[in-house]
Amino acid sequence: MDVNTPMSAALGRYLDLASDQMKLTAGNMANIDTPGYKTQGFDFESAFSQELTTQSGATENPGLAAATDVDGLVSRPDGNNVSMDREGMQLSKAQLQFRLGVQLLKREYSNVMAAIHAEAK
Repeated sequence: MDVNTPMSAALGRYLDLASDQMKLTAGNMANIDTPGYKTQGFDFESAFSQELTTQSGATENPGLAAATDVDGLVSRPDGNNVSMDREGMQLSKAQLQFRLGVQLLKREYSNVMAAIHAEAK
């Protein structure tokens, strides 16, 4: 039995984007010593808003959110502009977003289960 509500679908997209952010941040960290590498990122809020307004959603378009070069970062002499401080903050933010999404999804499914059990009484 597949139980899917509009809220759970939106939260699924939210979790996918948080996961994409963690993957992107991990990629940036992995390339800290790659000459010429430019930090990649995306605007989480606008990506989530776009996901909510499109009919297709993340399930039909798998993969990372559209990443772009991050502007305004200081480049080292080798051309690399990855900052471990920035990436650590990005990773922490993405982890908190993911935890929030999981908690909200748990609450949504608890509400669905409560409605199912209320029907049975």
